[in-house]
Amino acid sequence: MGWTLLILLVVLTVVHGNPTVTVRSGSGPTVGFNRHPNSVPLGEDTQTTTEEESEVVEEVMMTGVLNPSHYPARRAATVVQHYLNTRYGSPYRWLFLSTVNSGSAEDVADKGRKYQLELTMQETISNVSGQCSAELLFPGGEGQNAPQVQVSCEGLCQSNTTAQEEAFYQQHRASNNLASGSNIPDGYGHMEPSMKPFWQLGGVASSFIMLRESNESTLYNMAQVANFTQLETEKDQLRFNYHVLLHEMISQLRAGDHPLEAASHLVPRTGSSSPAD
Repeated sequence: MGWTLLILLVVLTVVHGNPTVTVRSGSGPTVGFNRHPNSVPLGEDTQTTTEEESEVVEEVMMTGVLNPSHYPARRAATVVQHYLNTRYGSPYRWLFLSTVNSGSAEDVADKGRKYQLELTMQETISNVSGQCSAELLFPGGEGQNAPQVQVSCEGLCQSNTTAQEEAFYQQHRASNNLASGSNIPDGYGHMEPSMKPFWQLGGVASSFIMLRESNESTLYNMAQVANFTQLETEKDQLRFNYHVLLHEMISQLRAGDHPLEAASHLVPRTGSSSPAD
């Protein structure tokens, strides 16, 4: 038994607006934007842009072979990380970028900018690593369109998390006390072991939004689960409401300025899959 994560409603406050995102089973997210009165659109406040930030923006337009340790390659690789977590993540499987081994970028006429990447990805709990080859397209033109990702991996998602996921499901489905938590991790970086599955579930839920909002000028990561609450359900499922704080690295915006509120639920599914499929 594995898990399928369904995000029912997400509201994310970001610098370029307030998208309302709905993700349903079998479909991708749809987004509508409303200007936030306190938002500062990227690129408009040029007077406060530092020299270092200007160099980062210039690097976005690089083509050819990329330096694996520089922002353009790592930005694109992090998008691949978000994509993999939307497909294979669970309370006991959260994937993160370990190393960018190589990368290149090219302009594709009338389509956007395409990245070819060789990556090492790692699972948080098992620490199992795998090698991935990815192709990523940031669409060109006006408007915000989600990046298009194709990836294949070897040696990743081989650990069997079925028993842990089944135990998690049974524990919280049968309990009379609805689970909740806040400030994960706390200000000192501490996290109770019992909260780690909920932290990872928040990261998986956030990946849907970070993937949708990513472009060549962003580098999103989850900073903290501000709070979460298990919701009552009548059906055979677990459902949680999350408030997650994201950090946008490129503009060095504070995570506290960008709350993510997500109502999500988990339903058991049969069978298993891996990125190599």
